[in-house]
Amino acid sequence: MSPSHRGSIFRRPFQYREYNVSIILIAINVLVFLVNSFAPQTRIEMSLISPAVGLSYAHTAFWQLLTYMFVHANFYHIFFNMLGLFFFGIQTERRMGSTEFLVFYLVTGIGAGLISLLIFWLTGAPTILLGASGAVFGVLLAFATFFPSAMIYVFGIIPIRAPILVLIYTAIELFSQFTGARSGVAHLTHLGGFAVAYLYLMVRFGLNPIRVFIESRR
Repeated sequence: MSPSHRGSIFRRPFQYREYNVSIILIAINVLVFLVNSFAPQTRIEMSLISPAVGLSYAHTAFWQLLTYMFVHANFYHIFFNMLGLFFFGIQTERRMGSTEFLVFYLVTGIGAGLISLLIFWLTGAPTILLGASGAVFGVLLAFATFFPSAMIYVFGIIPIRAPILVLIYTAIELFSQFTGARSGVAHLTHLGGFAVAYLYLMVRFGLNPIRVFIESRR
């Protein structure tokens, strides 16, 4: 990093520390899931509900932009999100440092929710968002950017390099968004997670994921 970059407020690094943020986030998600299971109404109150966060409301629930990413619809929803956070988050956290990773995770999740919310406001479609997928997709992009040569074994048997896996996920989400496939899945939030993570990596680390992916092929 150049001296000018080190002096930039946007790239000023946090003190490097490791305190297992990934595991803490997983524990919080599991705890919230248990609370939601015993008190289903809390799942609705914590989800991101587009009409409830409308600008025209006197008591708008903007806090849902944070809480929605800790709420999950069912066991499979939380299981696969937390599995992704465990496998990709721990390594990414070690590369970033725990404080940076926590900020990255929250900014990516909130940003993904905000992008979805803005689109839903423009289209007028009432929508309920819940789940850590936006933030986890951002973590996947960061992992592939920091470790472009890493090999991921899909289903434990099919080897795919991390950048290729990111491109496949992106293609699936774009196809699903524009064809209406896999209805009920917040594709915009997934894509928003990629977009916010991309900008974060550019601003904070001076890394262009696309350039990293191309150079890793040489």
